Formats: sequence, structure tokens, C-alpha cells
Amino acid sequence: MSTAPVRRPSRIAIALVAIAAILMLTPMLWVAILSLKDNSALMADTSSVFTPPWTLANYRSILGEGQVFTWLKNSVIVSLCMTLGVLLLSSLAGYGFARLEFPGRRLLFVIVLLGLAIPEQAVIIGRHQMFSAWSLHNTYTALVLPGLSMPFGVFLMTQYFRAIPRELDEAAMLDGASRLKIFWRILLPLTVPAQATLGIFTFFHAWNDYWWPLISATDRDMLTLTVGIATTQMNFAQTEGLGFLMAQAVFAGLPTLLVYLVFQKYIVRAVAGAAGQ
Repeated sequence: MSTAPVRRPSRIAIALVAIAAILMLTPMLWVAILSLKDNSALMADTSSVFTPPWTLANYRSILGEGQVFTWLKNSVIVSLCMTLGVLLLSSLAGYGFARLEFPGRRLLFVIVLLGLAIPEQAVIIGRHQMFSAWSLHNTYTALVLPGLSMPFGVFLMTQYFRAIPRELDEAAMLDGASRLKIFWRILLPLTVPAQATLGIFTFFHAWNDYWWPLISATDRDMLTLTVGIATTQMNFAQTEGLGFLMAQAVFAGLPTLLVYLVFQKYIVRAVAGAAGQ
């Protein structure tokens, strides 16, 4: 049986993709180069960014800031806790909606999906009042708990569980496996690509979140890295210089870049799986 030849992309298509990639990378490269220049040189002439000398003094200044590592620790704790919580709750909810029959299942699923249409700004006042009444501001609980509600995660995991043949459940039940064992030992490992994708998106969202940490964390020791760096920029933008601010941006963005490079293959698998459903 003959197979159709695989069509390779034309040179024009490759050139267009390369140009688009360069345009998207240009701002990031510009920030990285600025971070390697002395602040006094940039104040005199920003065009000197393309000529040596370059320096790591801006990064040494960041490491010398006493609270930077405290902010970094806060961001790591909040991002990891939120990611693990979302994966656990979304997987359980997705399994329930896809595999279990209970009264009001479809209506409840629709209500969950309606959460995708509600912007965070619409509930920020009520959320602030609620956490104030519970005296939870300036705690990790306040920074993590609101992010555990992720309708997109529930929808994603529900679709993946629905794509898994029900014959696996039936065969396991015949062998005497419980619902919990079927979920944990059989079905959950099959959704690793979806979980990796959801975990990456959740981690990025938690790491880059600025709006809620700015409201909830008023103690400087509880600031996340994003908010902490922003306060440094507002207070010392004129005295520290442009190169120092760009070094802060690079420092804050490196963890998310590393996470994406490590787990990017799972995103491709998840997208391919979603397209085939």
C-alpha cells in the first residue's frame, strides 16, 4: 500500500516563520543586552548597548539585595503549591465529570465552565473582604487559595478522561479494583501530557500574577518576586538605572523559561491529543 509523500514546507514559509520568531525574540534580546551594560553608559547613550564593555554588575547588585531571595522563595512556594493543588483538584473533578453519574452533573459542569467568563477583577473586592474577615492576608494561604479555582483545568482534564476508553474501567472492576484504585493506578497515568500542560500554565500564571499578590501581601517579607521587583523599580528607577531594571526582569523571567524548556514536549503531546479528539 503506497503512502502519499510528505510535503515539506516551502522556503517562503520557513522564511516567514523565521522572521516572525526574530520579531518576537527582539524585545527579550534587547532586555538581556541592556542588563549587561553599565548604568552610567546607558544614561549617556543607549546606543552604546551594542559596543563593549559589558558587565555583570547589575546581576551582582540583585544578588546583593537582601530581600530578593525572600521574594524568590515566596514565588516558588506559592507557584508550586498552587500548581499541585490545581492538578489534584482538576484531576479529581475531571474524573468525576467524565466517569461518574450523579444528579445535576451536566448543570454543575456548565456552572464550572461559566467561571471562564468571569474576570478576576469582577470578584476582587468580595475576595479581599472575605480574606480580611478571616485575617488571612499576608499569608501563603491567601496567595495560594484563590488560584486553586481553575475552570480551564477542570475542562481540560474532563476532556482527557472522556477520551480514555471505558473498557479499562470495566476490566479493572471485574478484577475487583475500587474507583479510587482505577483513578490512581490506571487512568491518571494516561493523562500525564494534559497534567504537564495544565501544570505549566498554572505555574506560569502563579509566577507572573501581580494583581492579587499586590492586594493581599502588604508585608514586604510576603511579597512575591513579581511584586517585589515592581516596588524596587518604582522606588529606585532613577537611582539604580535602566540596566539594573532590565537585569531584574531577566532574573524574574529565568525560572519560567527553564520550566518551559524542560516540559515543552508535554505541551506538544497535549495539543496533539486535543486535536485528535
